[in-house]
Amino acid sequence: MPSKKGYAAVVHSDPNVSSSSAASSDAEDYAPPRNSSFSAYDDPNNRLSGEGSPMMMSPWNQNSSPFTKSPWSNFDNAAAAPQCGLVGSLVREEGHIYSLAAKDDLLYTGSDSKNIRVWKNMEEFSAFKSNSGLVKAIIISGDKIFTGHQDGKIRVWRINPKTPNVHKRVGTMPTFFDIFKASIRPRNYVEVKRKKTALWIKHTDAISCLSMDKEKGLLYSASWDRTFKVWKVDTNKCVESVKAHDDAVNSVVSTVDGVVYTGSADGTVKVWKREQKGKVVKHSLTQTLLSQESAVTALAVNDSGTVVYCGSSDGLVNFWEMEKQLSHGGVMKGHKLAVLCLEAAGSLVFSGSADKTICVWRREGAVHTCLSVLTGHTGPVKCLAVEEDKESAAAGGGDKKWVVYSGSLDKSVKVWSVSEMAPDLHQMALLQHRDGGDINWDSIPSVKY
Repeated sequence: MPSKKGYAAVVHSDPNVSSSSAASSDAEDYAPPRNSSFSAYDDPNNRLSGEGSPMMMSPWNQNSSPFTKSPWSNFDNAAAAPQCGLVGSLVREEGHIYSLAAKDDLLYTGSDSKNIRVWKNMEEFSAFKSNSGLVKAIIISGDKIFTGHQDGKIRVWRINPKTPNVHKRVGTMPTFFDIFKASIRPRNYVEVKRKKTALWIKHTDAISCLSMDKEKGLLYSASWDRTFKVWKVDTNKCVESVKAHDDAVNSVVSTVDGVVYTGSADGTVKVWKREQKGKVVKHSLTQTLLSQESAVTALAVNDSGTVVYCGSSDGLVNFWEMEKQLSHGGVMKGHKLAVLCLEAAGSLVFSGSADKTICVWRREGAVHTCLSVLTGHTGPVKCLAVEEDKESAAAGGGDKKWVVYSGSLDKSVKVWSVSEMAPDLHQMALLQHRDGGDINWDSIPSVKY
């Protein structure tokens, strides 16, 4: 186990860092968001009945007092309502945080230091090093951990059953033997750039995202080389490579019934359907959900696979809902700069941004409302991981809570507690107004219609 020497502040709870309704106004060194050419949601004729205009969404436009039917009217003041807030911070001055994965009270963090660190109960539990490019993606499956790297390779690690803080590298995808065997046959080479070929089983650029179909034992890797590849976990073999987009593939999500979503810097979100006959796996394009000027930077799908979320470089989050087919549900506006990561858990959606904030959204029917804007990071929020709060689950009752981990380019990971029953920002503003405070509606994120 590595020495803990060199910590700046391993764990602390900062009273000055909390959830806030105002997003940070500091501009980051990111390209300014481009205007989207996708305009279906701007046409009033395309709006769904469940979507509201700003006036209809306003608590001031209700037929009766907002306090008479509000589930939060039993609170004496805003401070008494269930809250979303900071639990603590994990800081290790060694690199920007690019990837997170959480399972069973363990948190894995990947950075540009090439180290994968493991945290338990807010303290460093273990660490292991990869002599390769920075760690862009981490996924956990059983006793194995898969890490995707800047050099285009996937490393496979196994937890020692007798010593759980020891991780041993047990493979690389593709394996050296598979590369050697494939290189003998000219048909295994495909064109990757003009007048340049490479083996189809290898990524030729950084891996940006990993996703797992645990039921089928398939691992998906997305890459800046414009492809996504499919791997058999039990053999570490690549079984398919799909030329998916015209620019870098930034996100891939495998969901129920063999449906896979990809999002790209070319501004598109595509839907793929998997067909498997024996050992042959083939993905076919079934639908293009979005085609816009702004790059697609992140995707997330809810647990049931019925809602798809897409974050873009213009700071918007589009979503689609599955009825008989996927149809555009609306846009969530909460960020000033690019959305860099998304996670869906229960009825909540979390969006992290280059504006250094995390928006917490709650889905009720076809409408998403912003519960909170979590502030405190001093750099762009690059990755998120969410786990159910075991204490609230054990206690039962209606207040379900989540533990949210956020990794940032400020070299820190923050840990948040988020309640599904927290009042949204409109309700909090009304409670504060009732208690004598002022309301700044401009600071409250909204659904766009």
